[in-house]
Amino acid sequence: MKKPLPLALFLMGPTASGKTELAIRLRQKYPVEIISVDSALIYKGMDIGTAKPDAQELSLAPHRLIDILDPSEAYSAADFRRDALQQMDEIVSQGKIPLLVGGTMLYYKALLEGLSPLPAADPDIRQQIEQEANEKGWDVMHQQLSEIDPVSAKRIHPNDPQRLSRALEVFRISGKSLTELTEQKGEALPYQVKQFAIMPKERTELHRRIELRFEKMIAAGFEDEVKALHARGDLHLDLPSIRCVGYRQVWEYLDGNGTLDEAIFRGVCATRQLAKRQITWLRSWSNLTWLDSEDIDSGVKIISAEIEHYSH
Repeated sequence: MKKPLPLALFLMGPTASGKTELAIRLRQKYPVEIISVDSALIYKGMDIGTAKPDAQELSLAPHRLIDILDPSEAYSAADFRRDALQQMDEIVSQGKIPLLVGGTMLYYKALLEGLSPLPAADPDIRQQIEQEANEKGWDVMHQQLSEIDPVSAKRIHPNDPQRLSRALEVFRISGKSLTELTEQKGEALPYQVKQFAIMPKERTELHRRIELRFEKMIAAGFEDEVKALHARGDLHLDLPSIRCVGYRQVWEYLDGNGTLDEAIFRGVCATRQLAKRQITWLRSWSNLTWLDSEDIDSGVKIISAEIEHYSH
């Protein structure tokens, strides 16, 4: 008899949908260990604007993969996959169940499907491409791409130097086109995965929650948190950390663009757009069980049934 694969639970959902509350309830009742799946919670010193679980919540339910990086550092989906697999392995070896909680859908996708084997960036080749583009223009570079990789060339606009440069770089490093390489998937996840998504039934309720959360963040000193990051001098708007919703808008205000009220308004709008993108991802996701944000008890029951079924 082959040993059954260990169980892993995914708890996804748009921002402000109640994932943390549900995860904490499960952690108090079952031998689950929480792994955060959130591209903002990884950063130290970014607590209020990311709605990071507070000290009391973390004492009830410790979260792995939060506060692991300085905001000056970048973190990729591949980094997440490596770290999450290591944490999941550790949790299972302790006889517990990994519960992955968060809204960064790209991280879930990387974990579930593996990543295509793209070569790491090569600064020298990147520089050569930049230099060539400065001499000949990006239109000529785009023409080069359409000869080696017509599929990517169709998708990437000549005015998008970042993606254009990456597609050319991949070919020059590996001798294979970006299209060819992205069709090769990495290894599948060696777990029996049960996936849940939580959100309110009404979109208006989600919007209400987002606005309320933003008000609470401002009351808790969000502006001062961003001021402290701004004052460091080594952080800027091109970093993934500072581009996080909320941070970016308050940062722009600190740079002298508009009033704080305008920044808050833009932050709420950006958060709604983020939630909309997360919901779009989830709607196309397969094997999902939907839970209602306004009935956390039934969410606990539904996930409990999976845990109990697996344990027997």
